[in-house]
Amino acid sequence: MEGKVGRPTLSPRMMLTLWLYAISQGVGSAREIARLCGSDVAYGWIVGGVEVSHHSLSLFRVGHGKALDALMTDILASLMHKGVLSLELVAQDGIRIRACATAPSFRTYGSLLEYREQAALHLKAVLAFADDPELTRAQQIAREAAARDFARRIEEAITTVQELQQTRKPSDGPARASTTDAEARVMKMADGGFRPAFNLRMATAGSELGGPRTIVGVQVTNVGSDMGSITPMLAEIERRTGALPKVLLADANHAKHECIRAAAEKNVELLVAVPEQSKRPGDKADTDPAIVAWRERMETDEAKQLYRARASLCELMNAHLRRHHGVDYFLVRGLAKVTCVALFSAIASNLLQHAAMLLS
Repeated sequence: MEGKVGRPTLSPRMMLTLWLYAISQGVGSAREIARLCGSDVAYGWIVGGVEVSHHSLSLFRVGHGKALDALMTDILASLMHKGVLSLELVAQDGIRIRACATAPSFRTYGSLLEYREQAALHLKAVLAFADDPELTRAQQIAREAAARDFARRIEEAITTVQELQQTRKPSDGPARASTTDAEARVMKMADGGFRPAFNLRMATAGSELGGPRTIVGVQVTNVGSDMGSITPMLAEIERRTGALPKVLLADANHAKHECIRAAAEKNVELLVAVPEQSKRPGDKADTDPAIVAWRERMETDEAKQLYRARASLCELMNAHLRRHHGVDYFLVRGLAKVTCVALFSAIASNLLQHAAMLLS
């Protein structure tokens, strides 16, 4: 400001370091990090005695998506330049992670229209009491912001229901959307239950003999199925590394014929488990050369032996993200913000996997 100093700005480098260290310790909550900054020596050393609020931490985590995406790519480029990242073997998998929404928050179009009326009445009532002497100015601003945010989320849910209804069959029943997070979808989870979630898809490079694992592709979607995800993941890997994997491993949920043909055209050897329904007698086999070659390849002992490395690559990283990097439950809403959280975790994981080399 002219004539005097402006408001002090928190260092982006310090904020990035703070978040990466917290994720490496399994802490994924901004409130918990803010508390630890005042009670834990390591967190206090990172902030250097500066007070950091949970609000500032939350905004930083989800407000720099493009910068995080570029940082992820730069780290992979550095690892490839040092010769420690190889794309000889890459495994792909998707993991459903709980969204910041509950099942009762999903409403049909008619119910959402009623909610819209209630939201409008609530906002009108809040504005009518703008001069209430029992409320401070800050309290009144907070009440108005909350009322407007509720109305906004209802409108987003109505728009989402209208879009979903256009693609649904009459037998599917009415479409529903969440008033908490309109971009969340109800998905089948690993335990067989159905809950609001996002699908985090990752591609992990490594060796079947062990050693560091490197996440080379990150995609977040609200589609519960992984069918058809190989082609976009190959594009993601090529965008970040400038190269395609030599061998890509994936389970039977990825066995879409269009993806297998596209991978064959790019000279990527796919080792994807053949779905059980495709093995039943009497099923019509695809006569496309790429599909025939894939089926024959998966019958060889060499392919079966190499396919065993899939679990040690992608499923191990999935477990690490859930148990060690604080991604067991998304605390933010919307695909863009969830993607930022996923990128933070992937960056922290890659740095930890290659810490010895990077520090040498």
